[in-house]
Amino acid sequence: MKGLIVISLVFILSVSCSCKKEDSSARSDEFVVVASFYPIYIIAKNVAYNINDVKVVNMTSSDTGCLHDYIVTAEDMKNLEKADVFLMNGAGMEAFADKIIERYPNLKTVELSKSIRLIGDGDNKNPHIWLSVSNVIIMVKNCVEALCQADIKNSDAYKKNGAAYIKELSNLKTEMDVSFKKFKGEKIIAFHEAFSYFAKDYDLIIAAEIEHNPGMEPSAKELADLIDTVRKYGIKYIFAEPQYSSSSAEIIAKETGAKVLILDTMAAGTEDRDAYIKSMKKNSSVLIGAFSGK
Repeated sequence: MKGLIVISLVFILSVSCSCKKEDSSARSDEFVVVASFYPIYIIAKNVAYNINDVKVVNMTSSDTGCLHDYIVTAEDMKNLEKADVFLMNGAGMEAFADKIIERYPNLKTVELSKSIRLIGDGDNKNPHIWLSVSNVIIMVKNCVEALCQADIKNSDAYKKNGAAYIKELSNLKTEMDVSFKKFKGEKIIAFHEAFSYFAKDYDLIIAAEIEHNPGMEPSAKELADLIDTVRKYGIKYIFAEPQYSSSSAEIIAKETGAKVLILDTMAAGTEDRDAYIKSMKKNSSVLIGAFSGK
C-alpha cells in the first residue's frame, strides 16, 4: 500500500513538472514589445497588428499624463523583465530611461524620435513629437525597423502593417493640410508646450502657454500677463488638456470673455488601433471650429 502511494505521488509530481515546463516554453515563444506610454503603444500596436506570437504592452497606466514627472513602478519593472524590445518616445520625454537602461543593460531599447528635427535647444528640446502627423509617420518607420531587426521571422508582417498604417496617416495629413491652409497665422493660448509641433506644421502662432510645467499653475503675475495677451490679440478661445486641471484657463476665460476648449494630447486613450487618427481628427475639428467662430 505504501509503495502504491509513493508511485502515485511520483506520477503526480512528474505530470505537474511536465506541465510547468510546457507553460514556460509557451511563454518563451512570445515576443514581447513594451511601449513607454500611450502614443508609442498605439504605434507599436498598429505595426504588430494580427501577429499571433507578438504581444504589445503599454508600460504606464492609462491615466498617465505626459510622463514629465513619472516614477517607474514595481509593476513597470515586471513588464520590462519580460520584454524583448522597449520602445520609447525619446527626445527627453522619458526622464526615467537611464534607470531602466541601468537595470536592464541587455534590453533592446529604441527611441522612435530618431531622425526627427526637434524644437528647442540643448537640454530644452520639446519631446511632444507625436502631435505632428508627419513626425508619427517617421516614428512608425523607426518602429518597423526596430521590430524587424529584433524579430526577423515576423519582419514581412511588420513591414506590411507599417506600410498600411503609414498610408492611413498620410491620408490624414493630406486632409489636415487642406483644412488648416486658410488658418495660417492664427493665434492660440495653449495649455503647455505639447502642441508646438502641431502649430509648426500649420503655421499657427502660440501666443502664450498657461503652464510652463504641467501641474504647476501660473502665478498671479503670470495669470495677469496671460489675460493681457488674450485681450491684446482678441483671442476668443483658450485651450486646456483633459489630463490636467482647467482652473487657470477658466479664470482667464472669466476675465476676458474667452471660451475654454479641450485639446487632447493623447497621453492616454482607448485600446483602439485607430485611436490616434480619431483623436487628431477631433483636435482638428475643435481648432477649425474655433478659428471659424463656430
